[in-house]
This record gives sequence, C-alpha cells and structure tokens, in this order.
Amino acid sequence: MIGVSILGSTGSIGVSTLAVLQQQRQQFQVVALSAHHRVDKLYQQCLEWAPLYAVVGNANAAQQLADRFRANGVSTQVLSGEDGLRQIAALPQAQYVMAAIVGAAGLLPTLEAVRAGKRVLLANKEALVLAGRLFMEAVRNYGATLLPIDSEHNAVFQCLPKNYSDGLAQTGVTRILLTGSGGPFRETPLAQLTTASPEQACAHPNWSMGRKISVDSATMMNKGLEAIEAHWLFNAEPEQIQVVVHPQSIIHSLVEYADGSLLAQLSNPDMRVPIAHALAWPKRMTSGVASLDLFQIGRLDFQPPDYTRFPCLKLAFAALQRGGTAAATLNAANEVAVHAFLEERLPFTAIAEVIEHTLERATVQEVTALQTVLDSDHQARQIAFERISALAAEA
Repeated sequence: MIGVSILGSTGSIGVSTLAVLQQQRQQFQVVALSAHHRVDKLYQQCLEWAPLYAVVGNANAAQQLADRFRANGVSTQVLSGEDGLRQIAALPQAQYVMAAIVGAAGLLPTLEAVRAGKRVLLANKEALVLAGRLFMEAVRNYGATLLPIDSEHNAVFQCLPKNYSDGLAQTGVTRILLTGSGGPFRETPLAQLTTASPEQACAHPNWSMGRKISVDSATMMNKGLEAIEAHWLFNAEPEQIQVVVHPQSIIHSLVEYADGSLLAQLSNPDMRVPIAHALAWPKRMTSGVASLDLFQIGRLDFQPPDYTRFPCLKLAFAALQRGGTAAATLNAANEVAVHAFLEERLPFTAIAEVIEHTLERATVQEVTALQTVLDSDHQARQIAFERISALAAEA
C-alpha cells in the first residue's frame, strides 16, 4: 500500500483528499494527518483513519489531543508545530505527501517533503510564489515528483507535452491560459465593493473553499498567485501566461500550441478531480465526481479580466515581472490584508491598496537563499500591518 501524509487534513483540500482515499482504501494508507486549530475535526479523522501520527499547532493542544487518544485507546502519536509538520512530511512510511496548508506557513514543511524525495501533491501555491527558484531546484536535486493540485495547474499539466520543462517554445507551446470564474463580485457594481462583507466575499458561486482562498478568488489575487506559480511549475515566461474569466468553471485551463490548437481540461468544479489525478498519475482512478453533462451546461463564456475591478491581479503580474522577492512581498501583504478584512478591520477595496503600498516600500532582492525569502516575508508583513493601522486611524 502507498502511504500518504496530509498536511492540512481539516481544510477543504484535506477533506476532499480523504474523500478520494475513502474509495481507494485497498491502495492507500493514511499515515499522518495535521491541523492547526481544528483539533476536534482532526480527532474525528484520526478515529476513522488511525494514522501513525497527528500534528497540531502547539504543545498544549498536542497534550490535550494525546490525552484524548489515550483515554480512547487510540495509538496515534501526537506531534506539534513546524517541527511536527516537517517530521510527517519526511516520514519513511509516506511515499506521497499532500501539501494543503494554506499560506506561507506551508513552505517549510512542503520543502521538507521535496528534500525527502516524495511525490508531492502541491496544493500550497505559496511555496512556489515565495521561493519558486529554490523550490524547483530542490525538486530536481532531490528527485521529488511534483504534481499540481490547483485545478488550473492540474489542467495545464494534463494538457502540456511531457517535455515541457525544456521550455514551452521548444515544445510548440505558445500560451498557458488560466481560467478563473471572476468570483462572487464579477458583476457587482464597483461602488458596492467598498462595503462588501466577508460573508459576501466568501460566497463563491462555483467552489467550496476556505475563507482566505475565497477572498483571494473575490479579488482575483488567487489567479495572480497562480500565474506566478505557473511561471515556476511550467518554465513559462510571464508573457506566455494569460488569465481568462470563465464564469462556469468548467474549463479549468487551456494550453495553446504553435499550430493554433487549444487543448483544454474540463470537469465539474470539484477538487476531487485533480486530487484523484495526482494520486493515480500516470494512471487514472475514480474520484467520486459525477460525469460532466455538456447538454445541461449548454454554453461556456469567456471574458478578459477587468483590472479596475480586480487590481490585485494587476499587482500580481507586476510582481512576477519584477522578480526576486517581489512575489514574496506580494503574498505576505495579501495574507495580512485578507486577514484584516475577514476580521472586519479593513474594507474589501483596501486589500489592494495595502498590497500596493507594501510593494512600493519593501526592499526587493534576488532570491539566493531561503532566509532571504523569510526576511522579505517578515518585512512585508510589518509594512502591511503598519498601513492597516494607519488606515484605521484615518477612518
């Protein structure tokens, strides 16, 4: 059996991964699960899957979970913090690691799985946004297998030729087209966005996702981060990456070839599809998702992105063009701003303002070492925090 560690098992990707594994218990064994705050949910998952290890955010939570396990005869060993995450990412019993921790916190554990030569199912886009060059060098140097889980990148992976790493132009590819629904505010009058609430921003029309990712979809920052991720994943130049608004979320991305052909991957909008693809690759297996009914869909629409409505997308492409630690700065400022918005300390339209302010003031350096990335992340967060405080004082 193939052992699987799931970093972030209580989030939407982790839950979907377990749903796919539920149908394939004869092939896979869950050897480790982790959660940051949702300890009760992790406890229930451990009762069902009996992993060797469970990881929680801190030592106090770990002790409480260990006590519950002991009282109920559960043999799962409990670890905590980043050290615990790095340990389960490199477990000898785990051939596959699902990297589904949201945000910059997922970088170091995911990198640990790469260094251990695992098949890494990458759902944490920030690992590449922050440290793309270093991360991809580690994939090559340590012989890891990297398979994208974001529906867009998984679609691109399925449509590209096998030798795409030689360079897209050399393999006849002219463009990667990343589709995005446009989120819940695609047609909302711009004047109403100033008063948009977290609940409205998180009400995605097609996907069920965590709150932070849902807000990123509402601002289309998620598509900007995905463009940066695609640059590193597929050895694509910024001008070879285009974002297309596709409200139905049926075509998950496309690849254009020099002969004029467009290859696309289509499915119902359900993360179990790319998860099943990566678990079974290069074979195929059942995901549990219903087949796509083209007659019921009827039509597919496409629009160019509106940078006035979605300034975060423009900022992301600017950071990609700038290079160095600009993407790490962008990501850190976005995480801080989105968190403030979700806590109702920042208006929705000020998310982009905080990010732009941070990009203008942060020092951009070449990424020569992981510490450079971490230092840039720290600097950007401080600048973003200060800007949010200043905006609150002005309000």
